[in-house]
Amino acid sequence: MKAALFEKFGGRIDIENVPDPSPPDGGVVVEVHANGVCRSDWHGWVGHDPSIRLPHVPGHEMSGVVVATGTGVDQAHISRRVTVPFVMGCGTCDQCRSGNQQVCENQFQAGFSGWGSFARYVALPFADENLVPLPHDMSFATAAGLGCRFATAFRAVVDQGAVNEGTTVAVWGSGGVGLSAVMIASALGARVVAIDISDDALGLASRCGASATVNSTAVDDPVAAVRDHMGGGVKVSLDTLGSTSTAIASIRSLARRGRHVQVGLMIGDDARPVIPMWRLHASEIELFGSHGMQAWRYPDMLEMIAAGRLDPDMLVTHTFDLAAGIDHLRAMDTFPGTGFAVITDFPE
Repeated sequence: MKAALFEKFGGRIDIENVPDPSPPDGGVVVEVHANGVCRSDWHGWVGHDPSIRLPHVPGHEMSGVVVATGTGVDQAHISRRVTVPFVMGCGTCDQCRSGNQQVCENQFQAGFSGWGSFARYVALPFADENLVPLPHDMSFATAAGLGCRFATAFRAVVDQGAVNEGTTVAVWGSGGVGLSAVMIASALGARVVAIDISDDALGLASRCGASATVNSTAVDDPVAAVRDHMGGGVKVSLDTLGSTSTAIASIRSLARRGRHVQVGLMIGDDARPVIPMWRLHASEIELFGSHGMQAWRYPDMLEMIAAGRLDPDMLVTHTFDLAAGIDHLRAMDTFPGTGFAVITDFPE
């Protein structure tokens, strides 16, 4: 099969002929029909993830059809249209048994723990625990974003943020995760302000339901602008970008007893930010991390999509072939475009 392969962190990514994968015990092989290009892929390519072993095939936001099964796997999966969470839980560790597969002690992440889905086929373990059947009327391109950015936002807003009707919410960053978070929070009846440096991204945030937007480059104090828009501090604030500046701004924008949810990856120079602990103490601020979403939580999200309350399809703004997807991955540090970029054409 053809796959995007790199042999050096930050080096060339070429489309190469590599062996077709075989299904592992307890796993499957999925023929990839669509795959999102996520900034996490860029982090992996430049070497920010110590689990990656070279040479490597990136990609983790996939949708496709099961074409082979390993031993011990339900044969009914064959020919199913599926996606998977980007964190695939083993199903047997303490965290999985408690329902928290998103922090599995033995987790597998396609495109990080093993070769990923910038390829015609991808092998996945823990199939019965993680395969999520797709609605028949959902396109593969739309489904590709569910495994990471959209599902990650759903858990961050619903489970970690505990957002409901009337909650005031700030979303720092209007990339794929941030736009998803704006859409989900708005669908739940929250009043949402979106913050970004791009007017185009903020325009899409408005179409996703944001009641207010702030271009942080156009105001002297973005935090003050957020508080002004929302009549004071917000109840929930999410850093969906993952930087020291956005994380601290998110905390500063909270009302007393507010809740900060860290969604964006804090790695590299931002791995050890200085947190204003005095504010946490004085205002009883809560800090939450959010890392993907369990497969068993997908039905609630899919139900909202089926009911028309959520429309992830409107976030798919670019589709292209694998070669263009490689170019897009390499440029992810510059945040090219808005919404979701999805590979829908894989060479034979």
